[in-house]
Amino acid sequence: MSQENSTTQQAVEDTTIPSTFDKFNLKKPIMQALHFAGFKTPSPIQEMAIPVIMEGRDVVGQAHTGTGKTAAFGLPILNKMDINGGVQALIITPTRELANQVSDEIFKYGKKLGVRTVTVYGGSSYSRQLGLIERGAQIIVATPGRMLDILKRNMIKDFTPSTVILDEADEMLDMGFLDDINEIFSYLPSERQTLLFSATMPMPIKKLAERILVNPEFISITKSETTNQDIAQQYYVIDEKERDDAIIRLLDSEDTDKVVVFCRTKREVDRLSNVLSAVGYSAKGLHGDMEQRQRESVIRGAKTDAIDILVATDVAARGIHIDNISHVFNYHIPFDPESYVHRIGRTGRAGNKGMAITLVTPLEFKELQRIRSKVGTTMVHAYIPSKHDVKKAHLDKFISDIANQKIYDEAHEVLESLMQDMDQAQIAYKLISMLLDNQTIKGPTNIGIAPQRLEKILESLERNKGRNSGGGGRNRYRGNRSRNGGGGGGYRGNRDRNGGGGRNRSGGTRRD
Repeated sequence: MSQENSTTQQAVEDTTIPSTFDKFNLKKPIMQALHFAGFKTPSPIQEMAIPVIMEGRDVVGQAHTGTGKTAAFGLPILNKMDINGGVQALIITPTRELANQVSDEIFKYGKKLGVRTVTVYGGSSYSRQLGLIERGAQIIVATPGRMLDILKRNMIKDFTPSTVILDEADEMLDMGFLDDINEIFSYLPSERQTLLFSATMPMPIKKLAERILVNPEFISITKSETTNQDIAQQYYVIDEKERDDAIIRLLDSEDTDKVVVFCRTKREVDRLSNVLSAVGYSAKGLHGDMEQRQRESVIRGAKTDAIDILVATDVAARGIHIDNISHVFNYHIPFDPESYVHRIGRTGRAGNKGMAITLVTPLEFKELQRIRSKVGTTMVHAYIPSKHDVKKAHLDKFISDIANQKIYDEAHEVLESLMQDMDQAQIAYKLISMLLDNQTIKGPTNIGIAPQRLEKILESLERNKGRNSGGGGRNRYRGNRSRNGGGGGGYRGNRDRNGGGGRNRSGGTRRD
């Protein structure tokens, strides 16, 4: 996008000004759907994007997960929809899960309009998907691989969508779909409105935008909005060998609803989910090497409360919407600030409070500081509760639960029966002890680095940094060693962040 063909970048500096969806002049059935869904105030990306899209302009929207992007593009395209006009909008997403999520949200907003949406992705019947389209769908939500295959085979007659949306464009780049995207656009009409949404703007995405968009409006959420103010953020400094014990202790001590634990590799996901299951938690892993049936089963379990803890890689969890996630844990610190924002954006949604917890070792402290500085966020340093602390907290809650417990009629019969052999005090002591048997606290007494030791470690690291940065000394870097340990170069573009080897960011392995 040249400077001449692009308007100046917009930014929202103050989101405290009250506003409603009324000012967008959306159709009454859409407003009814928004009211039913509990929407009251537009998010920053909605505030900026909806009026521009309704004007018919091409848009590049940069916003992170959980900012309301789907409604930002979905509401204006629904507002101009003709329910008798055939396919009018094509939405391209990187994964099946995101395709289903976007389709569900669009259907929810357009239900009272009578708008039909169809999801199109690999691994499902061509005839079923095409049949649904032929029956009068107005919106197709598709993954790149299956959509390109359908277009190549000319399976949809008179396919001329007037609006095309690329959602999570950087994720499609990361999964190797960029060539497919370019080819898909060769089959689409030149007279169209094109919307591109992406959390980050790497150079290949900028070049794609320059090629497929015409005089676009560039809309971005400013740094002050990248992290949700409803998310409390904490970090704990531990020894490397303590990661499993730390996660278990924090799960024991925190008042959690649903939890997502982010890992760096697929192997780590499998191992940690097994560890958590072994100590009694309802935990399942989610990563790209799983079969689609397994993935769908895990996601369904997380949405229906059959699973309390989802252990996932960044790519696997991207675009998946699960309600009531109270906590996000970073088992390892993420590779970059953008990933951190994406991860913690899973919690603190729809006005709910959330907690983001990150485990770091002293050697990772510099990376933590870099993320804090780049994101402009407040992370509070905390210490992992000891066994004694957790036991006391459980006991306090136990006493409160007993005080608030409803007394059932059958309790009298049980008490009368027990009093034939014991007095009331003995009965009470035995019942309480029986319940306390279930209050076992796992792991060592103390976990994490104590304050005095941590202070000495950080001072030592500062001294070493000063020596290494002095003139005339030894080189700071040796060969091609990675700062994260292990062999291989430091450029992460050619490494699979989920544990696979040798995948390039602009090509290679893909999943549709």
